[in-house]
Amino acid sequence: MTAVILAAGMGNRYGGLKQIDPLGPSGEFIIDYSVFDAIRAGYDTVVFIIKKEMYETFRDTIGKRLEGRIRVRYAFQDPDDLPEGLSFPEGRIKPLGTTHALYCCRREVEGPFAIFNADDFYGYGTFLAVKRFLDQAGEGEFCMPGYIVNHTLSENGSVSRGICQTENGLLTGIVERKQILPEGENAKYEENGKWISIEGNTPVSMNFWGFTPKIFDFAERRLRAFLTDPASDLIKEESYLTELAEDVVRAPGYSIRVVKTDCVWKGVTYQEDRPAFRAYLEACIRAGEYPSRLWTASAGIS
Repeated sequence: MTAVILAAGMGNRYGGLKQIDPLGPSGEFIIDYSVFDAIRAGYDTVVFIIKKEMYETFRDTIGKRLEGRIRVRYAFQDPDDLPEGLSFPEGRIKPLGTTHALYCCRREVEGPFAIFNADDFYGYGTFLAVKRFLDQAGEGEFCMPGYIVNHTLSENGSVSRGICQTENGLLTGIVERKQILPEGENAKYEENGKWISIEGNTPVSMNFWGFTPKIFDFAERRLRAFLTDPASDLIKEESYLTELAEDVVRAPGYSIRVVKTDCVWKGVTYQEDRPAFRAYLEACIRAGEYPSRLWTASAGIS
């Protein structure tokens, strides 16, 4: 099974490319922990979705040290890789969003796959839960691990999350909310100049999904809709996987299961988040969950 890693982001709020910022005790990146957990959970291929100009840096700093442990592939989020008849908006600088990134990896994926962010720390149990679901899933059955919003916030600024609605364990709706901040035991987000409260146990998507290749049909249709909608701001707006999920849950014969995970999500949205993240890693290492050096013969994988 394949693990696809969304690594083409610019890291604007962080102030640099956090995908290749050494945060582990032996210089590991967050990506290293994700790949390590994916290998332990039984994934045999990793696909990095990156910008073409980042290829040499990624290959030299990450790809080469993984070769021999897992099959490594690359997909490029190429502005010109679009459905037939569409073109990249004139004057736009930044990528089209995660839907486009997903679409750009279609030639590198065979069979069911997980797709997730490069700069989030999800935990081994999450990778295992998604793989177990996909091992038994039909071609129209997708999944996502659910986290509660209060376990996904930063003390150093706002975050964006996909706020979920569920019924009988299935996703029924999801809306991307920006500017989410802690509010006591709950959270809040800003919309049209007003602050709206969110209950602290509300499930959210952390952009970790389990898909089959059927999702590429949805991605093509979503990109076509986005790029031809007269209401779209094609200079600034992006097409998100949360919007793609909305398309899926409305489509007959398709579903997204919210799989259970006991893992704690951790991330580094801002530079100020780094000390707390490093402390969490150190605690995991002391508890025996990870070796102090991931890529050694004694790390438990080969």
